Parts: sequence; C-alpha cells; structure tokens
Amino acid sequence: MLGVLRHRRFAALFASQVASLVGTGVLTVALALVAVRIAGEDAAQIIGIALTIRIAAYVVVSPLASALVAGRSSRAVLIGADAARVVVAIGLVLATEAWHIYLAIMLLQSASAVFTPTYQAVIPEVLPDERDYTSAQSLSRLAYDLESLLSPVLAALLVLVLPPNALFAVTAAGFALSALAVALSRISQRAGAVGEPFTTRLTGGLRLMARMPSLRFLAVLDAVTATVYATVLVTTVVLLVVIGAADVDDPSGPLAVALVAFGIGSIAVALLLPRILDRVSDRAVMATGAAVVPIALATTASLAVIGALTLPAVIALWFVLGAASSAISTPSGRIIRRDVEPDDRPAVFAARFSSSHAWYAVTYPLAGIVGTAAGPAAATAVLAIVALAALGAALALSRGTRRSQHAQADESAA
Repeated sequence: MLGVLRHRRFAALFASQVASLVGTGVLTVALALVAVRIAGEDAAQIIGIALTIRIAAYVVVSPLASALVAGRSSRAVLIGADAARVVVAIGLVLATEAWHIYLAIMLLQSASAVFTPTYQAVIPEVLPDERDYTSAQSLSRLAYDLESLLSPVLAALLVLVLPPNALFAVTAAGFALSALAVALSRISQRAGAVGEPFTTRLTGGLRLMARMPSLRFLAVLDAVTATVYATVLVTTVVLLVVIGAADVDDPSGPLAVALVAFGIGSIAVALLLPRILDRVSDRAVMATGAAVVPIALATTASLAVIGALTLPAVIALWFVLGAASSAISTPSGRIIRRDVEPDDRPAVFAARFSSSHAWYAVTYPLAGIVGTAAGPAAATAVLAIVALAALGAALALSRGTRRSQHAQADESAA
C-alpha cells in the first residue's frame, strides 16, 4: 500500500491531507477548551451548536462551492481553502464570545467543504491506475483513523507545555503546511468544466447521483455509515455508564478503549482492502460491510436489554463496527472513478460529501433524542432498524448497476 507514495504528486497531496487532518484534530480540542473558558459548565451547549453548524456547512456549502470554483485550478482552490483556514484559526485566539466560535466554525467548515471534495476529485487524475488508486483510498482511510486516535493525545501533550491558545497556532501551522504541500504537488487539473450555467452546475452532481444506479447505491449506503458513527460518537459513553463498565464521574478510560477498538477495526480493513478488492467487487465488499452493521447494532441492543453487555463485548462489537464502516466507505471512490466522467467528478464528490453529511444530521439527533427518552439500548436498536432499511433501499435503488458494468466491460472488450 505504501508503494503508491512513489508517485511524487500523490505523495505531496497525501502530505497535505495529513497536515490538514492534524490541524483539524488539534483544532477540535482547542475549540472545546475555548468553549469551557467562555461558558464553563454550559460549554456542552456551545459545542453541540458548533457541531450542528459544522454539519450544516458541509451540507449547504459543498455543492455551492463546487459550482463556483468549476474550471479553476484545483491547486489554487486547495491552497485558497487552506489559506482561509489559517486566517480563521489565528483569529480564534481572540475569541471571547460564543458567537465567535459559531462564526469560526462556519468559516472553517465551509473551507473544508471546498477542500475535501476538490482533493477527492484530483486523486483519480493523479493516479490513473486502479490498483494505485485503491491503495491511495486505503491510505487515506488509514490517515483519517490514525488522526482520530492520535490528535486528542497530541493536543493533550501540547497543552502540557503550551498555553491553550497556542493550539490555534499549531492548527494554523498544520493548514499552512497543507497549502505548502499542495503547492509542491504541482498538480495542473481543473476543478470541473464550466460549459454549463451556474444553476446547472450547482445541481449537476446531485442529478448524476439520482440518475446513476451505482451512485444511488453509494448515496443511500452512506446512511448505514451514519448510524455507525451516531452509535459510536453519541451513544458509547452513556451505554458504558448504563451497563456499569464506566464511572459516571470519569468514563474516559473505558470510552477511550472502546473508541480505540473502533479505530483499530477500521484500520485493519483499510490495510486489507487493496488485496480483497483484487478478488471481490466493490459493491460486494460495501454491501457485506453494510449488512454487518445492523447485526452488530442489534446484538449490542439485545445484550444491553438482557443485562449481558460487558466492556469486552463492547470492545469486540466496536471493532466490528469499525471494520464494517471501513468496508463501506473505502471502496466508494473507486465506483465514482469508474462510472463518472472526469469533468463531472468534482461535482459528484461535492454532492456526495453534502448528502453523506445530511445523513449525520438525521442520525446524530436521532441517537440523542431516543437515547435520552428511552436509553442507549433503545437508541442502538432504532439505529439498527435505520441501517437495515438503508441497506435494503440501497440495494433496491441500485438495480441496473451490474447490468451497466457488464455493458461497460463489453464496450471495452470491443
């Protein structure tokens, strides 16, 4: 998998992604510290609103930005997004009110909603070979998982030697290094075509996703991934307390173990997928991962209800959920690369970035509301039902995918 880094342009872009992820991870901790400084015990409310703004920015801004930057240099777009994030991160040092955080989150996530789909659309052009692209997707997933595991630790270590506001400088440095790496990549691709009116470009990605069976499959299957992250991020800590595996006053230890197990499961599958996808189709791998999710969630809920759920069981189930989420998400870029024309890819990646986060806007509050009203076991059971329904809908809406793939194979052979 690491062999793909021999491609100089991709290596530079991957370095940009890693630097950006580190900056984002440290920023998350820094914002939490600022929220506590501003609001004290009411910081959770600020953080909750900030996360809602984050999701809203992703959903709204990504397709809009894709339409606005169409035809422009991808390198300039990526560097511009990083430059905006540097400015906002530095400005956060002066934050003294809750609305300062809300504004900063909106601006930062808007920039990320420009950066991420543009980055995703460039990689298939930089790596035309499918095996190289598959390795790049797995490496990207590995970077995301390691960031989620290591960034909180890095931020905690930095706080020991630096004042909290200095974390924003570290964040800004991460985004600045990301911009430098993009500049060194010397990519020359354009961010989509400009031969259509703005309104057509704005909805083009969504229309393609609605029209193509394979893209409908991806769009609806993202709901299954959203149920996984809603369970892991919203429900885990309460579930551990309810089953007696964690102390309500300090659940950090068991929570960290469960989250690490989830990350290790995801990393394990990301490492194995390049070889698996040589033998098994993308659709089969993704559908298998999606089928595992409702089973794991239903098992968790059932064990919790009968009082048989323990910390080791949570660790094992969270490992399975991490593996399943990686199996669903990692191959998806291959399908877009194969089925979508190069000029349309930026719009499709942007539309999928938006639609996938729209699912989070449903599952996160669903987990929170049901969990508060009926407990974490009920929330997990409801999410299991949602995951199963999403899998069924994805399979039904993707009818014609295999037929179109066979047609493409016949045309290639001819």
